[in-house]
Amino acid sequence: MESRHLFTFLVVVETGSFTRAAQKMEYAQSSITAQIQTLETELGQPLFDRIGKKIALTEAGRKLLPYARQIADIHSQAEASLKSDHEVAGTLTIGAPESLAAFRLPGIIQEYKERYPQVKMILKPGLCWQMGDQLRSGELDLAFLLQPQHEDKDLNISVLIEEEMALVAPCGHRLASAEKVLPEQLKDEVILHTESGCSYRSLFEKYLHGHGVFPDPTLEFWSIEAIKQCVISGLGLSFLPLVTVRSELASGRMVRLGWDDRSQRVSTMLAYHPKKWQSPALRELMEMTNQHAQIWRQQQEAVTP
Repeated sequence: MESRHLFTFLVVVETGSFTRAAQKMEYAQSSITAQIQTLETELGQPLFDRIGKKIALTEAGRKLLPYARQIADIHSQAEASLKSDHEVAGTLTIGAPESLAAFRLPGIIQEYKERYPQVKMILKPGLCWQMGDQLRSGELDLAFLLQPQHEDKDLNISVLIEEEMALVAPCGHRLASAEKVLPEQLKDEVILHTESGCSYRSLFEKYLHGHGVFPDPTLEFWSIEAIKQCVISGLGLSFLPLVTVRSELASGRMVRLGWDDRSQRVSTMLAYHPKKWQSPALRELMEMTNQHAQIWRQQQEAVTP
């Protein structure tokens, strides 16, 4: 089978559409269809189920996918090995939850793109457990995780910074003047949550449930920005990483309640697969990330009483 057919297969999987794959690769759609049909003929099995305008991988397609990614990775390694060791180029696919993508990564990405404009960066949002699977499958080159510190036998994970958490409320809330808020005081409060599966949401709920507190009603949002605006408007309380609400707290648009977050803290971590080939572009990004993390820790120490 030809490697270009496998590359086309990967793009179709990534985009979820023959039409979008053709647009991305700047091919005619008929060419994309022909390449996939050729690959299916060679393998003797269909790779996609085509239901109306939607496609889904067949069992054969799911089995082929990790091998196609390995071949694509080896192809990238071969290309890079023929270039100068000092040339930083290529494509990096990075995973990160929304909170890190919005509040930790912009400075890193801006500096990196200024220094290495020839590197294409693809940032994919997701939940941390999903990104672990994507690192294992080779779909991601690197992932930024926001969850409790832990080890993973399949991945290399390093802690960049422990994130302080904040229980935030609208200005003038009845608990704003309390020196310390206790779990039982939240039983009648509306809690605005991030999506199910979020690490710090899970920690917060586990802590409340351990004290016999099951707030009802709760509301679930896909966006931290949406949660913050709803807190400001008086809709409810929320438990978020402090880095995501510093601006609103400083400007007085919301207040931080007296809450002991030590048992619910998470860490920003950098993760990659130990068997993943580290291109010059990837090595430079990891080095730059560690430099920024050192600054974050210094800033955190400067404001800690």
